[in-house]
Amino acid sequence: MTGGAGSGPVFGLPWRGADVAREAEAAGVRAFCSGEFVDHEAYSTLMEMALSTRRAVVGPGIAYAFARTPYAHAAALRGVWSRAPERLFLGLGSGAYRVNRDWFGVEADRPVARMADLVRAIRAWLHAENGERVRYDGEFYRVDAAVAAPVLGRIDLPILVGGFNAQMARMAARTADGLIAHGLFTRSWWDDVVRPAMAAGSARAERDTAPREHGWIITAIDDDDPERAVLDARRMIGFYLTVKTYDPYVEHHGWTREVESIRTAFAAHDLPAMARAVSDEMVAQIAVCGTTDDGRAALARRAGSLPRDVAYLAPPSFLVSERRGQRYARASLALMPGEHA
Repeated sequence: MTGGAGSGPVFGLPWRGADVAREAEAAGVRAFCSGEFVDHEAYSTLMEMALSTRRAVVGPGIAYAFARTPYAHAAALRGVWSRAPERLFLGLGSGAYRVNRDWFGVEADRPVARMADLVRAIRAWLHAENGERVRYDGEFYRVDAAVAAPVLGRIDLPILVGGFNAQMARMAARTADGLIAHGLFTRSWWDDVVRPAMAAGSARAERDTAPREHGWIITAIDDDDPERAVLDARRMIGFYLTVKTYDPYVEHHGWTREVESIRTAFAAHDLPAMARAVSDEMVAQIAVCGTTDDGRAALARRAGSLPRDVAYLAPPSFLVSERRGQRYARASLALMPGEHA
């Protein structure tokens, strides 16, 4: 799915349940994605999304890549494909090294090379025809499977990689079908770091189509309480930036002092101070928040900092209840092209 050259992206939402999805599809939302954590699993949510929508594309955005074998990813996708053919994509995320080691008990060293190998191995399973031996011999994954039952048949669906840095972005464009961008992405990070890396990867691509761009946009709209919406966006940005993985991004934007204050406050469990340390400049470059009119202005201003194909208007999740998250999701529907307050 693409918004088309020069037309801007189509809009999607992170999954907030069937009731929100019905309203969202009617308002023009054309894609839904899901994450996963200890209390919600990517592929069971994917089946729910497929059964609860009619036209939108659906996919994990992301599924933990290394927590499953290539077979497990592909088998789950085949099961959902039978209920929603031609509407699926797969988004894979490497996850933190410690989470892989301590939660999943799997290897996660050299994540860029490992992810590329996993993408190829999943494709071997998805592209297998009935009666054909499934073979793949890679650095990290090896498949040699004679499947006697007539349950295969080629499935072509986009495989996207959740990537933040240049190395993963380059691989996403070279080996996968594109990238799912983090909610912290700004115009500068896209244009100075990510898109040049994707262009370099695409020049050596293993496919003949342009790499796709999906991405999350931190979005908090509340006409009745816009200050609360902006505060929730600040908290989300601050929480993300407590992770040192993003230090190159912080240095690139010149936000080192702000992030030092964010991390000091977070370590002291002073969440109000953490939110205050997120500057107005950071909010303007990263989030879409405030009133509906504020949100429309932000989307217009940030046209170049949106992913080119699908932009997921993602409610903040840090210290935000499920009910309030659904409220934000519904409020963001007023930002759809053609919608009016």
